[in-house]
Parts: sequence; structure tokens; C-alpha cells
Amino acid sequence: MRCFVIFQNLKDEWLSNVRKDVLSGIAVAFALIPEAIAFSMIAGVNPMIGLYGAFIISVIVSIFGGRLGMISGATGSTALLMVLLVKNHGDQYLFAAGILTGIIQIMMGIFKLGRFITFVPHTVVTGFVNALGILIFLAQLPHIEGAGMVAYAMVATTLVIVYGLPHLTKVIPSAIVAIAFMTVVSIVMHLHLQTVGQIGELSGHLPYFHIPSVPLNWNTFMIILPYSFPIALVGSLETLLSATVVDDLTNTKSNKNKEIRGQGIANLVTGFFGAMAGCAMIGQTVLNVEYGGRKRLSTFISGAFLISLIVLFRPIVSEIPVAALVGVMFMVAANTFEWKSIGQLHRVPRIEAVIMILTVVSVVATNDLAIGVFAGVALSAVTFGWKIARLHATTSTDKEGVKIYILRGQMFFATMTHFVQLFDVHVDPQKIIIDFTHTHIWDHSSVVGIQRVINRYKECNKTVHFIGLNEESKELLDKFSSLKSA
Repeated sequence: MRCFVIFQNLKDEWLSNVRKDVLSGIAVAFALIPEAIAFSMIAGVNPMIGLYGAFIISVIVSIFGGRLGMISGATGSTALLMVLLVKNHGDQYLFAAGILTGIIQIMMGIFKLGRFITFVPHTVVTGFVNALGILIFLAQLPHIEGAGMVAYAMVATTLVIVYGLPHLTKVIPSAIVAIAFMTVVSIVMHLHLQTVGQIGELSGHLPYFHIPSVPLNWNTFMIILPYSFPIALVGSLETLLSATVVDDLTNTKSNKNKEIRGQGIANLVTGFFGAMAGCAMIGQTVLNVEYGGRKRLSTFISGAFLISLIVLFRPIVSEIPVAALVGVMFMVAANTFEWKSIGQLHRVPRIEAVIMILTVVSVVATNDLAIGVFAGVALSAVTFGWKIARLHATTSTDKEGVKIYILRGQMFFATMTHFVQLFDVHVDPQKIIIDFTHTHIWDHSSVVGIQRVINRYKECNKTVHFIGLNEESKELLDKFSSLKSA
């Protein structure tokens, strides 16, 4: 029975979409090369450290990740956090930091912190996606800035092939055809264009296992912790948001906690193989999904084919014109951006539009995904708190002269001052009933507020009774006070 379940999982998650997964994985592998090299340069390390990271992380995540079809590797958001560590302490401390990053993420997955992605509003996710589309576009500009009309023409031709070929055939991803065709044209016509080999020197050997050459003591731990912790947080956040985007694109579900653990295992391994830590890559993931990649095989192929290109076909890969890859990434940027969100800005509530714009502006201005997302979430939380911090009461008097206060709204710390002010203690009759049918008591502050009202009535020799309390509210009152409900 267990063997049958394993076989079924293997079939469902690996072998049910083979052709599309293989082709999309190959297309993604080409797109990973310039990005991995560029992110290595951001961190201030040898390009192979980023390429090895892209290879290792993709392969490990394809096995242990919880979001099928998602591409992971070295990213700009995590590379930015590594700059000072590399500058001040060198590569070996970077590898050690990657190991600690992996351990932190594994613990985050074990303690199921992936659930917190549900606290990120849709407007913030949309802003995150739009900001990523802009950042992907802007990241390509330095590669062709001042490169001349030939480079611009190659970018334009690449885009024509990428968008035009699918109208003729979808057997092979258009990105692969565009890159191969542009490479042949560049070689045959002897075009003087920047190539992948000129961005960074490519090595022709596989990564090998080694323990980072750092002292195994408390001082080392305190050096790498201030870098590992934010890398783990930012990497997890970007991964969870990317997984949410893929969930929407494919109408499927993913295991967020398993994905964090998978990313953690991958980053742990990278540190022992001379590679840099990373996380999910939304641009390459969108490219994978666009070309039909849906299962674990597509993620595995993207990493495996990448290292095959570097090791077995290094001379050919070195000749790929960067302008062709820029054209492909322009397509990725355009597909990543939620164009519909612009047309819907005037339809959504004004504050939600502001939140989305704030998220985009914060991310693009700081080049830090975490800052933008945290800013959007913080404003959303304040807005939500402001909306629900409203408590109303209607009153009536029954035949026996008992005054009844019917509450509507939520009872928590933000509404307690208003709650106390609702009651006209000196004018009210001897007996008061507070109806909680349409409200809920959430915290200790609520209990303190209720106790204050009761004490005021007691000082006037008046009695108060409660009705309509739900079970959770009753338990909270019983736990924190001696109040009796009726």
C-alpha cells in the first residue's frame, strides 16, 4: 500500500506533465544565467557562487518544496543583504551564513510560520507583484544601456520571436528558440555584443562539498546572525508571496510551511557547496508557468540543465548575447506585472489603492521587497483596526422599567474608551441589562472596561446583568474577572 502511494505521488508530482516541464525548465535555465551572475556581482562574489546557488537550490527545492512548479535560486533581495558580510569578512562567512539561514528557515517551517502569509492582504500581494515586474525590467537596463542600436535591435527581435512564435507553434517555448536564433546570428554575423562569458568568468567544474573555513565559535555566530536572520525572513517572505502568486496563476494549492522548510534545506546545503543562499524567483517562476511548467520536474530541470550548460557547454553558453536574454526578461517583466490592477484602481476603495501604490513605491525606491511589503501590511493593519474600532449601542426600556443596552461592534482595546462612555450611569434606572448578542469580547482590555462600568453602577447602588454572551466571551470574563453573566 505504501509503495502504491509513493508511486502515485511520483506520477502526480513528477511525471504527469513531462514534455512541458522539460521544455519550460530548459527555457528557465537560460533565464537563470544572467540573473545569477548579476546577483553574484551585487553580493560582491564570483559569478559561479550565484550559478552554483541557482543549481543547488532549484534541485533541492524540487524534492523538498511545497509549491510545485516554482523556481528558486540566488535573488537580488537576498544578495543585497550579503554585501557588507562579504565586504567585511569574505566568502567563507557568506557560506556559513547560508547554513545558519537554512537552519532558521527549517525551524520556521517546523513551527508553521508559513500561516502568517494569510495576514498579507491581496492589495499588498498585487503591489508586490507589480513592484517585482518593475524591478525585473529595471535590472535589465544596465545590460543594454549604451550598447548601441545593434543591441537594441536584438532585444526587439527577441521580443518579436518570443511573442510571435506561439501564434505559429507552441511545441517549443519561444524563449529557447529566440535565444538559440540570436546566438547563431551573433556568431555568424560577428556582432560586437556583450556576451554571457564577458559578464563573468564561467568555470567548467561542479561544486564540491567543503565545510566553510571559519572558526566554530560564538564570535562567528554573532558575526553571521545579523545577516542570516534577515536573509531568512526576506527569503521566506518573498517565497511565500511567490507561492501565493503561483497558486492564483495555476488555481492550485501549495503547502507554505513545507515550502519554507524546503528553502531552508536548500540554503543549508548551499553553504556546504560554496554557493550563496537564495529564495523563490518570481520572474523565472512566471516564465516557467507561462511555458506550461507545473510539476517538480520543471524545477529540477531548470537547475540540472543550468549546471549542464555551464559544465558541458561552457564555450557555447559564453557566446550567448546578453541582449537576447534581456529581451526574454523584458517579456517576464511584462507578464509579471498585473496590468489589470491599473484599470481597477478607480474601482477599489481609495485606501486599498493607496496601499497598493505605497507597496510598489516602497519596493522600487528601496529595492527591498521586505520594506515594501511590511509598509503595505502595516498600513492595512492600521486601516483595518480603524474600521472595526467602532462600537455602537441602542437602548430600550421594557415594561418593568429595566434599561437595555444592545451593543454592536467589536470589544477590544481600541473600543474600550468609547464603551465606557456609552453608559449614562447617573440617569439610568436601578437595573441595567447589557446585550452582547451582536458583539464579541476579544481581550483583557475589554474585561477591564466592563469591570469599570460595573463599578460605576455599583457606586450608585445599581445592578447590571449580561445577556447574549457567546461561549468564548464568557470564558474570557470568567478567567479575568469575577463578573457574573445572566
